[in-house]
Amino acid sequence: MATFTPLILPVTSRVAQTHEPLNGYDHLPISLGQPRYRVVPAGKCFFHIEETSTGRVRGFRTDHNEACHLARRLEQSA
Repeated sequence: MATFTPLILPVTSRVAQTHEPLNGYDHLPISLGQPRYRVVPAGKCFFHIEETSTGRVRGFRTDHNEACHLARRLEQSA
């Protein structure tokens, strides 16, 4: 049985640090940090697109790539 060594990636901050506040805020709004929709496996070869704030299913697809594409489209239209 083969063993794999984990890939160690450098830790970097995801929040942009600026010298001046963005639009009068010292931090970014939470909506920029969390997606509004997420793709959740819901069975064998079946994926739900859930709204993160309510947990309601907004769509479904049988292909993961198509489910991610729909989630991105819903995110842009919101």
